[in-house]
Amino acid sequence: MSGKVFFSVSMSLDGFIAPESVPVDDFLAPDKQDDPDVQRWMAQWTELQQWAFPLRFFRENLKLGEGGEEGRDNDVARETFERTGANVMGKRMFDFGEQTWPEEAPFHTPVFVVTHTKRDPWERPGGTTFHFVNDGIEHALDQARAGPGDRHVRLAGRGAKILEHQKAGR
Repeated sequence: MSGKVFFSVSMSLDGFIAPESVPVDDFLAPDKQDDPDVQRWMAQWTELQQWAFPLRFFRENLKLGEGGEEGRDNDVARETFERTGANVMGKRMFDFGEQTWPEEAPFHTPVFVVTHTKRDPWERPGGTTFHFVNDGIEHALDQARAGPGDRHVRLAGRGAKILEHQKAGR
């Protein structure tokens, strides 16, 4: 049985975690880049995440290039990664990441995606395997906690939305 389950998100001081939903296909579609909803979402998301992009650990893990800022923020990002033995995320985070993560996805652990979409596990180079859990967050957490030994389970993305979407049948 694993250590703790923890929630890992970026949050503004006023409690902002992520913009309202825009269809995932719209984020990267060339013909949607002028859409005001897509532009607003990207601007809000970028502002919220801007602290992470310069960090050395973040840049290396996402294959964004060498170099980057060192210091306490970088240490926290690396320490969070190192203590994580499994990840749980919702379908929205997975869908966006599937289009934008490098071939070697940045988790290097099992990742349990809470979804209503049936799909076989998807193994990526570097130790990340995405498992698609169709029977609720409780089962995803049970599966995630079964494997990482004394390392922790990270609930990533808009974790609170997982419960909301599950209740609504999305």
